[in-house]
Amino acid sequence: MIGGQERPFEMAKPPSNKRAREKAKAERKKEKEQRRAEARERKANTPVRSGDEDPDLAGMQPGPQPKPDWLQDFDEDENADRN
Repeated sequence: MIGGQERPFEMAKPPSNKRAREKAKAERKKEKEQRRAEARERKANTPVRSGDEDPDLAGMQPGPQPKPDWLQDFDEDENADRN
């Protein structure tokens, strides 16, 4: 009873696990914002690539490519076995 009157519905405290969830959510949000800020900074400090050529494709020529050394050795061994 408050002030001589009964209150049929008491305001319940939110459960402690809800507070913990909200606190964890706020912490994750803060960490995510820090990661985003670091990514923005890293991106701003990265030098711009020169030229229009993709570095992964640099030096490649169109058409058939030469076989790698390990595959040439394999082919030589296979041909020797056939003879």
